[in-house]
Amino acid sequence: QVQLVESGGGLVQAGGSLTLSCAASGSISSINVMGWYRQAPGKQRDLVATITSRGIRKYADSVKGRFTISRDNARNMVFLQMNSLKPEDTAVYYCNAASAYYNINSWGKGTLVTVSL
Repeated sequence: QVQLVESGGGLVQAGGSLTLSCAASGSISSINVMGWYRQAPGKQRDLVATITSRGIRKYADSVKGRFTISRDNARNMVFLQMNSLKPEDTAVYYCNAASAYYNINSWGKGTLVTVSL
């Protein structure tokens, strides 16, 4: 399995920026897709962005043009650069590592991002 630890959350004013980091350990070579999801209070967990081992990126419409996902395979890390943050971006952000072939779907414990007016 894969263990994930997120960091970088916090409180930021609207229009500001934050960078989230996720460090992976364990069966790293089995990971195909890494990504970020978020869950706001009282809502379901939604996709924010994913990136494959070949660098193919996918974003939720709500964050396109504002967020950038990147991956450092050498350091087994994935990042989420968040710019022009809005109050509606407030949520707990979770890192995910997945591989359908190896039946892996691992989650971190989450990091809270709060965007104030």
